[in-house]
Amino acid sequence: MFTTNQMRAAPVRVSAKRAARNFARAIVANSGNANACTGARGLRDAERMCAITAEALSTAAISDRRTSRPMVRDRRYKISAEDVLVCSTGRIGISMPMENVKRGIKTCARLVASSSESAQATANAIMTSDTHRKEIAVEFKIGKSVVRIGGVCKGAGMIEPKMTATGALHATMLAFITSDAAIAPPLFKRSLRIAVGQSFNCISVDGDMSTNDAVIALANGAAQNAKITSGSSESFRDFQRALNFVTLALAKMIVRDGEGATRFVTLRVNGARSSRDAEAVARAIAKSALTKTSWHGGDPNWGRILCAIGYSTAAVDESRVSIGYSSPNQSKIVFGFRRGKPSGASILQLARIVSGPEFDIHISLDTDSAGTTFYTSDLTEDYVSFNKGDMSDPESLGG
Repeated sequence: MFTTNQMRAAPVRVSAKRAARNFARAIVANSGNANACTGARGLRDAERMCAITAEALSTAAISDRRTSRPMVRDRRYKISAEDVLVCSTGRIGISMPMENVKRGIKTCARLVASSSESAQATANAIMTSDTHRKEIAVEFKIGKSVVRIGGVCKGAGMIEPKMTATGALHATMLAFITSDAAIAPPLFKRSLRIAVGQSFNCISVDGDMSTNDAVIALANGAAQNAKITSGSSESFRDFQRALNFVTLALAKMIVRDGEGATRFVTLRVNGARSSRDAEAVARAIAKSALTKTSWHGGDPNWGRILCAIGYSTAAVDESRVSIGYSSPNQSKIVFGFRRGKPSGASILQLARIVSGPEFDIHISLDTDSAGTTFYTSDLTEDYVSFNKGDMSDPESLGG
């Protein structure tokens, strides 16, 4: 799944084309340079990164750290450049320092291992403005076979992904997910699309969609479960639940680590005419600088929320709209605005909820039955300070 930004970066263009084959064996990623808006050279550099990676992995003596047994190196382990996907994150408009990149890839190829330490090193390596690594792994059963899904991601700023299968520090959302499940490629792709649709595509930190957003998932079948070949099977449903859990957990980590963020906000929209309307309302609220700054001050300010609902593309009727607040996942909702008019609830009662590090906002449109859940954060002085640039520090400017 890749960004729908029309200025999508060279690595996104290269990887999206290769991912259409439904086959990949390796991912190479770099942090510090987005390789975006770099023209034909950027495309050549992205393709060269894939070729260097394929060669390095095909020739390196890779050992399993748990057993110290070297991997058998024969034709079965020959990786083609076409089998490698590439991702980049960092500053925009700067060409890749390919000699440094080549040295780095060759060094990393010798470090590849199936261990928690290796996964942690990967999560650390892709960070830009993140304050900590983001990772998760789960185990579950398909039939009698134990199956695993693990994932790492990065992202803190320039976060409002909207990805499809084709489609100061600069931040980007990258997520890499691996599984040992045996699953038919079309079903794996379908499962990822479903999971991303209710996780990474339902978050916003600052409303900026990156040029480089990507979620890539690989499965190798090593669990030796009965291969998942039917989308209506119990095994597919079990796999989907596990993948949903992994992607949503990673997506929430990104919002909680948003640049300068101090509050995690869950928007629960219901009663919309369509899923598209529900999403439009949620995005309008999540992207509003006025709503986000009011949350930072502990101000519920449902008036600003109503304003955002009104300029969204959703069909709404003011006389039917309600806005309420609750602590995270709590059934007790305190409404500030109820069916088109102020509820009379104490502003201090609402403010006590909004002053917490996490809270939910409930938006009822009462026009039909569609809904969505969306995750966002407040907007703070620290976000501005981090992103504004400084004339006295040329390194902070541009890109």
